[in-house]
Amino acid sequence: MKNIGIIGSTGSIGTQSLEVIRELNGLVPGSFRISALACGKRIEAAASQAREFGVRLLCTAEKEDAEKLKELLWDMKPEVLWGREGLNEIAGSDMDMLVTAIVGMAGIEPTLKAIERGTDIALANKETLVAAGEIVMREAGKKGVSILPVDSEHSAVFQCMQGIKREELEKIILTCSGGPFRTYPKEKLSGVTPKMALGHPTWNMGGKITVDSATLMNKGLEVIEAARLYNIGLKDIEVTVHPQSIVHSMIKTRDGAVLAQLGFPSMKLPIQYALTYPERLPCNVPVLDFEKGLSLTFEKPDCEKFPCLGLAIAAGEEGGTMPACMNAANEKAVRMFLGGAAKFTDIPMIVEKAMNAHRTIKDPTAEDVLNVSAETYAAAGL
Repeated sequence: MKNIGIIGSTGSIGTQSLEVIRELNGLVPGSFRISALACGKRIEAAASQAREFGVRLLCTAEKEDAEKLKELLWDMKPEVLWGREGLNEIAGSDMDMLVTAIVGMAGIEPTLKAIERGTDIALANKETLVAAGEIVMREAGKKGVSILPVDSEHSAVFQCMQGIKREELEKIILTCSGGPFRTYPKEKLSGVTPKMALGHPTWNMGGKITVDSATLMNKGLEVIEAARLYNIGLKDIEVTVHPQSIVHSMIKTRDGAVLAQLGFPSMKLPIQYALTYPERLPCNVPVLDFEKGLSLTFEKPDCEKFPCLGLAIAAGEEGGTMPACMNAANEKAVRMFLGGAAKFTDIPMIVEKAMNAHRTIKDPTAEDVLNVSAETYAAAGL
């Protein structure tokens, strides 16, 4: 039996992780146990999850929500923690693997807490490797902790790397759909509304990630992630727009071979592969039928129309605390856009303004990263 904790359990990745575990336990009864869950504001959903999986260690973002969750689960007598300290306690509790499905900078500290305890990480939180990747990978190496990617692109690279020696890897090719505004004229982007931006053409994700996909910031963050995960230079990571979202990413080996992982757009397979690695078990997802025909197209991303991709790569090249600054400014800018306080085209402007004002700390501690993230988030704006 593998004990799993999930932070961000009521979000898109969290709920799909529980769906995968439900199906795996149906396939091999008792193979997974949920030992801890952490949620944000969806208290009723968290209560339902706790009842279904018999979870008695929980965490909420706010104290009043923790009290409400206790009331909803009064007969189970759970331990319900709250806030930053509670989240870190959850992450540092006894489990075999922590699924970091939480969105934003809040994922950094609990990931480090889990690594400190020697817990393997199924990583869905981009910000952890973007803002603190060098620290996270170094500490994981010291503790012998596995960082197993849940993002479809990084999972695809991970799957393609099986049986490939690191020195044989020449290039990583990350694919992206191009977002809902791929064919929009540049001059129309200022009129994009949150409702329009949240309509991703192929993936069903949370609000923040969906907006990042529309600006191509999501792909920029993934370039930095890939550099950290696979110890490869940013110049050896290529981004290609692939509207069908069938090829999830590729690698090029030194002999010129290009290896790709294909499948219908679904997060269930990468989640399951992280949970069951190195085993492959049946997964309840549609399978490609090549007899019905399949069209795959690729094109170069338009960095002039979508400058966030270039800003993220520039932050990765600068290194130190610059990625943390860039990430925090983007998080703030997206929140402003979704709240009606900024235009879609203001997002890269806010990020660039913060990056220009930032003085990089070249060899930061985890505390430096967290401080820069918090300070940038507070200061970022128009």
